[in-house]
Amino acid sequence: MTEPTPTRAQRFAAIVVPAAERAGYTGFGAKSRFSKDTGMTDSSVTRLWQGTSLPDARFYAAISEVTGIDLGTLLVEGGVLSHESLRSLSETDRSQVRSNFTIEEAAQRLGLDEVGQQLLVATAERLKRLQDNDASDRPERGGASAQM
Repeated sequence: MTEPTPTRAQRFAAIVVPAAERAGYTGFGAKSRFSKDTGMTDSSVTRLWQGTSLPDARFYAAISEVTGIDLGTLLVEGGVLSHESLRSLSETDRSQVRSNFTIEEAAQRLGLDEVGQQLLVATAERLKRLQDNDASDRPERGGASAQM
């Protein structure tokens, strides 16, 4: 007999759980720490670990951050983006990326549903904050590290 095809939630768990374990989420309290670090509820983390449900898309950026999994991989495996949409994002000509439309308009042009649009906007905002924080921490820029 052939094995049943894994569900999307099971495939997602098969990627996230080992990466979380490699990132140190092991032993007693691992799920609770993962919950705290991603902003997810304990019960959502348990369902993710069991492969019974997908997390809400708004947590994908945080999951990516704590596990080191590429955000694009999570978006595709979670069903938020298709491989084709992700490919078109990565193959976009630089001149188009620097055009005058907003991230919201870019999400719409990609044909993302409402959740995908919100996730793309939130991810872009988070990346900008991380970049700004990273720049302010560099001594040559006079950030917090330089003052210590």
